[in-house]
Amino acid sequence: MLLKLRTLWLIFGMLSLVWSIRAQDPVFSQYYAAPLQLNPAFTGISEGGKVVLNYRNQWPRINQAYVTYAASFDQFFSYINSGFGLSVLSDNAGRGLYRTTDVSAYYSYRARFNQRFQMRLGIEAGYFQSRVDWDRLVFLDQLDPEYGAISPGGIPYPSEEVPPEQGTSISSLDISAGILFFNDKYYGGISLKHLNTPRLSFLDVNPEILAGLPMSISLHGGAELDVMSLGRGRRVFVAPGFQFINQGTQRQLNIGTIFRYDKVGTGVWYRHANTNPDALIFILEGRQEFFKVSYSYDFTLSSLSSSGGAHEISLIFNFDYGREESRYNDCFNLFR
Repeated sequence: MLLKLRTLWLIFGMLSLVWSIRAQDPVFSQYYAAPLQLNPAFTGISEGGKVVLNYRNQWPRINQAYVTYAASFDQFFSYINSGFGLSVLSDNAGRGLYRTTDVSAYYSYRARFNQRFQMRLGIEAGYFQSRVDWDRLVFLDQLDPEYGAISPGGIPYPSEEVPPEQGTSISSLDISAGILFFNDKYYGGISLKHLNTPRLSFLDVNPEILAGLPMSISLHGGAELDVMSLGRGRRVFVAPGFQFINQGTQRQLNIGTIFRYDKVGTGVWYRHANTNPDALIFILEGRQEFFKVSYSYDFTLSSLSSSGGAHEISLIFNFDYGREESRYNDCFNLFR
């Protein structure tokens, strides 16, 4: 009986997560390895073009509760001082119970105040679709006090609930913007996502969701500080940084640093969510010519410590790898 009660609580919990998942955007622990998701002003920080692939599996012991994929391409065109980019993001909750797909186009413009101090302005126009697999939802009238939602014969109990008249998917336009200030050592920026607060509600039962996806405000900054030069363009540097996000009633702070020795790097970050410690993030990365791979693990500090944390992998293909880093006159090597 205790096992059945735990199963019922898990069902209720997953339903709650499904209906509130889009109240907060998917956030990568390696946010610097997903720069277009961080701020559209990062569009075109490589003149030869850059492809980024991201994968995140959060809470894998809870039946892969959240799995997120992202892919992007962007490039800078110096003769018009502009960068252009495209990205696709897919967020999968509850092994396909709730899916969101977002396709976005990006534009950025670079302005120089002097030889060292520069600014980038960026905009993003996206189109997303969210879909619920209605046949996999479990409703109260399906729950038997003894057997749960499945009969002893293995057949799900029927429900009188019917899908909403407007269907089980929602599509909407999504607009975002951002700005970056930087020189060869320091950067700081702000991005505003969901400026048009796109509608999310499948059912007109939650006024907070019906009001639209809350605007997300992200403040981020950091530095790239040289430790020593190894000659022949090889460097040792440390790159501390932070990211603060405020979206609706949710707040999150990431702070930490990456230490890179030539082509190998490692780092530790701390994430704080609302008023609670959330995770320690351990990162290992390696680079070979135009290719960089990074792996991170979120060691959960909250009450969800038995969830399995989160695994994240990012791949970056920077086709401008032959250019000397000093020619960029910026501190974005961590993002390339």
